[in-house]
Formats: sequence, structure tokens, C-alpha cells
Amino acid sequence: MTRMTADERLRDGSLLEERIQTLLKPSVRKIDCEAYYPLDYMTALGRDGFFRSEGERAQEVRMAGVRIVEETAAACMTTAFNVWCHLAALTYVRHSGNAALRRTLLPGLENGELRGGTGLSNPMKFYAGIDKLYLKAEREGGGYRVSGQLPMVSNLGEGHWFATVSETAGGERIMAFFPVGAEGLRLEERLGFLGLNGSATYSCSFDRVSVPEEWIVSESADEFVARVRPEFVLYQIPLGLGVTAAAIRSIRQAKEKQGGCNGLLPVQPEQLERELERLREATYRLASQLEEVSAWKALLRVRLDTVYLTLQAVQANMLHQGSAGYVQTSAPSRRLREAYFFANLTPTVRHLEKLLAAQSLPVDESLL
Repeated sequence: MTRMTADERLRDGSLLEERIQTLLKPSVRKIDCEAYYPLDYMTALGRDGFFRSEGERAQEVRMAGVRIVEETAAACMTTAFNVWCHLAALTYVRHSGNAALRRTLLPGLENGELRGGTGLSNPMKFYAGIDKLYLKAEREGGGYRVSGQLPMVSNLGEGHWFATVSETAGGERIMAFFPVGAEGLRLEERLGFLGLNGSATYSCSFDRVSVPEEWIVSESADEFVARVRPEFVLYQIPLGLGVTAAAIRSIRQAKEKQGGCNGLLPVQPEQLERELERLREATYRLASQLEEVSAWKALLRVRLDTVYLTLQAVQANMLHQGSAGYVQTSAPSRRLREAYFFANLTPTVRHLEKLLAAQSLPVDESLL
């Protein structure tokens, strides 16, 4: 197909909408109820150029990523979460100073041949002072051996890679990628969640897994994670934006139910739309100015506000839909479960509140 720039992907949503309509929407119930992984959709995004970054400005790439997650989440947040995992993995590779790693992974991650997961939930909690690191690394030759266990890593399967952080006996922390299928790496699928069982989530046990030099993202993980953390959080925000937009549409569809008495409910679509538009504008503004020192606290504020708006919107959606929303396989009940996952996605609501409380600088209001 003709090469699209990130800017063109933002302005012309027809191809993305076509992929959502044909490759994603027909499978949403199967994804939600049967833990189905939408491989065709994930592959198509790469094949169609939605993940391409060569020759494009970083701001355009970030804004395109936000748009992809938001539009996908409006149809299915499980799949949008998988897209977020992939974008996070792409972020790590793009920022790595290891040219061999970039040659190995970047083309495949961008063109849809490979998919990426992110094992940074535990490290993000570690850097916030609320958990210990679960993986240990031993130096061996030019690389390392990694051991330990991660309870949950998502977007995994054949042809998938994921990154995580491990610590040496000397207290140094390294970040590296691992392919699913690496010798000594054992995966066990995690199911039985309230929602998002189609997210291809596994516990990962490392038994002295070899890490050659070409898999190393950074041998200074502390500084590297601090550098990529804003993009990690940025791409999460549109998960909530998409779910909220879908909930508002569903509320409007129920306007005439029960003789129009939905108009008496305390939360109406207009107020949700105003807050949604404010947060959407702030998200794209942050995507274009993420390098600003003041962006981090504003980013945390927008991420947290989006969680609270999403929770409010899906609850209102359930009330406006009434008994129709109470069916287990209904879209409103699915969005309710998706929203509670969003609230517990690292950084969780309480994690975000802690991060914001620790910031000494005030929020830059011009970014909100």
C-alpha cells in the first residue's frame, strides 16, 4: 500500500475505521467472553503502516499512537490495551541506544510481523517505592542470566517479545527484551479476570534465561525508564477516552427509554462530553509537548482525571440502559468491567495519587 505519514493517519481515519469494522468489531464478544486474541487486527495495524516512525517527527508518531488506541478502545478496550502494550514495546526499542536491538526488533514491530509486550508493571511500582523488583540478573560474558517471576505480562504469544527490568547483586539495574520461547522462560496463561481475558496475559517464570548483548535495551535502567515513562503513561490515557466516548453514545441511544425518564438521572451525556473534550484536547497537547519538563505532572493529572471520568461514564451508561445493560454480554456491562481494569492498570489510581502527591512543582495549567 502507499506509505502514509503519521499526520495523514491522524487526518484520515477511514482506513483505521475500516479495520475496526471488519477485523475487530465482529470479534468483540468473542474477545470478551472467550479470551480470543485478535491477531488479524493487530497484524493489520502494522501492515497498514500505523506503527511506522521512519522519517517522521516524534510528536506526530505519538499523536498517531494516541489516536489508534482511542479509536480501538471505543470498540474494544481489551484490544486497545494490547495496542498500548505494543506501543510501549515500540517506545523502548526506539529510545534504546543499542543499534543491534533496533535492527532486530524495530522493523518487525512496526510492520506487523512481530508484536510487543511490556513487563514494566513491576519496575514502575519499584521506582515509585511501592514494590520490590522480582527479577535478578547475573553477568555472564557480554550478557546476563535472568531469574525470577513476573505475575502478569500481557500481549504475549508466538512471535511476541517483551521487555522488563532486572537487578544485579551489585545493585545495577538492566532492561532487556525477551522473545516468547526463549530457553528457560516458562509462560502460564492467566484467565478468570473480571474483564480483559482476551489480552493474552501470562505469568512469566525465568530460570537463568540468557540475555545476549543484542537483547539489552539499557544497562542504566533507572535513567532509561525515567526517559520513557511519559510515553508509557501517555498511551494509556486514550484507553479511557475511547471507552468514555462509547459510553456517551450508548447513553444517547437510550434517551427515550422508559418514557424519557433518563433525563431525570443526575449524570447526563452533555456534562460527560464537556469533560471528555477537555481531557482529549489535553492529551493531544501533551503528546505534542511531551519533552517539556513540566509535562510529567500534567500528564499524571490528565491520566488520573481520565480514570475518574471513565468510571463515571460507564456507571451512568449502566443506569441509562437499565436492565438491558445488566445482561452479562451487553456492551455497557463490558465497558463497566473495562473501566475497572483501567483504574487498576499500572500506574493504578492509588499509584497515580501517590505520584502526584510526591511532585513538588505545581501542574502547568497551560498543558491541561
